[in-house]
Amino acid sequence: MSTQPLPAHRLFKLSNPIHLLAVGFGSGLAPKAPGTFGTAVAVPLFLLCAQLPLSYLIGLTIIMALAGIYICDKAAKDAGVHDHGAIVWDEIVGFFICMLGISVNWMTLLVGFILFRFFDIVKPWPIRLIDRKVRGGFGIMLDDVIAGLMALLIMHLIF
Repeated sequence: MSTQPLPAHRLFKLSNPIHLLAVGFGSGLAPKAPGTFGTAVAVPLFLLCAQLPLSYLIGLTIIMALAGIYICDKAAKDAGVHDHGAIVWDEIVGFFICMLGISVNWMTLLVGFILFRFFDIVKPWPIRLIDRKVRGGFGIMLDDVIAGLMALLIMHLIF
């Protein structure tokens, strides 16, 4: 007899601040493509921060990434599932990374969104290796940080 895993909305409670952040303010609870919905939430969040001096934006992104290790680890442990699809804080941070030092307009936001999602979904080397081998909150965050860095490199080449 096989048991179906609980749906994400039963595993994560939006009343819990850690879960709220981990599931991207609820965007990760989308039944299809939660990572894409999580990245979509990152866009207005990034726009709120885009006017900060670059050094502050980099600092904020580093803080978000470091906090994400704990946030993602705690949420995954609470759910009992490593890197549950509903956990999208890592996508939010990855998108912030891919936009660092880029002039913000509709074109750069769109290209950044597409590039980050591409690297996050396709997981070329070394992202796939990290995704498979590195566990815990650090592993959940690291593959998206690298996807964000790869997208950032291409963004700087394009723009």
